[in-house]
Amino acid sequence: MPTRTTSSPPSGHLDVRVEDGLAHVRLARPDKLNALTLGMLDDLVGAARLLRRVDGLRAVVVSGAGDAFCAGLDLGSALAQPVGIAHRFVPRPWWGTNVFQEACWGWRRLPVPVVAAVHGHCLGAGLQLALGADARVSTPDAQWSVRETRWGLVPDMSGAATLRELVPADVAKELTLTARTLTGAEAARLGLVTRVAEDAVAGAVELARELSVHDRAAVAAGKRLLTPVADPGSRRVLARERRLQLRLLARLATSDRSRLPGSARPPG
Repeated sequence: MPTRTTSSPPSGHLDVRVEDGLAHVRLARPDKLNALTLGMLDDLVGAARLLRRVDGLRAVVVSGAGDAFCAGLDLGSALAQPVGIAHRFVPRPWWGTNVFQEACWGWRRLPVPVVAAVHGHCLGAGLQLALGADARVSTPDAQWSVRETRWGLVPDMSGAATLRELVPADVAKELTLTARTLTGAEAARLGLVTRVAEDAVAGAVELARELSVHDRAAVAAGKRLLTPVADPGSRRVLARERRLQLRLLARLATSDRSRLPGSARPPG
């Protein structure tokens, strides 16, 4: 593997760099708090698939540029592209997910540890992206929220499957139905966050190296053993996400969208 490789996916808002066996995947839309556009979802899917083919890869760190990890989906931008939403909403049979879900779930398919480095906002789609990683390092003051119900939606980017793996069912329901905001420290106490660090990226790199120091085949097998990916139960949950969200999206499309926040503070 080259010592250093850099790529800039088509949206221009995702940076991918591989150095000495560690891949850095960074959301790069800092002026919008790294709110995800439809193009960024495509790029996240593409980046995860690309990294599967990188020889010598040992771990991945996913982070966000600027003041936030990810403030969610840029819902205003997405709703302006109904054809784009429809195209990405259709599940791919070979994945068992659609593009929205695969942007988060695809990191589970990598044979190496993936660690999310969270600071600032981690809301809605951003939280689901973080939960798609194998571990999460957060600053103590980061803001975590399962945000979707605030905007008349439900988590539909694999969050229903990943959230219930980490916390009891009653906690998952409370977080989802209230859409309340947690600090990184509180998220750690609940089990959403693996470690708390003042410098999330440095902490994530440290953890990623710890997780990947042993035999690569054993690490890959251990991750596969403990990470549900394509089992029937997970597929049923992901399919239920899509069905419920489709009904809510249809309702939202005919409602007054003026209550949605501007893209500078996107809903997620």
